[in-house]
Amino acid sequence: MHFKLLLVFIDDERTDAVLQAARKAGATGSTCINNARGEGLEKSHGIFGMELTAARDVLLLLVEEHRAHDIMQIIGEVGHLDDSPGTGLVLQLDVDKVLGISRHVAHLIQTMHNDSP
Repeated sequence: MHFKLLLVFIDDERTDAVLQAARKAGATGSTCINNARGEGLEKSHGIFGMELTAARDVLLLLVEEHRAHDIMQIIGEVGHLDDSPGTGLVLQLDVDKVLGISRHVAHLIQTMHNDSP
């Protein structure tokens, strides 16, 4: 079984909607890292010139390779990632090896057998 890792950097107010959509598209779990910080092309400044950054979450989704594209697309749509600068981004990384997911893989294999005609 081959996997991809999707890394999603998203405004925290959109996290729940993105996770729900990813699950509907075939993701079977995620890890969420709260309160990440970052900046885009230009720094945001607020009152008195102090740096102003919106709360962000980093989502890590280990997904089956054949589902990665569809999940990534729906994340982009639901997260409105291309609507305006600084909204967030999603990227995909190849995964060579994974340990600690044997029960997860067994569930995926069972699901594949149940879905086949």
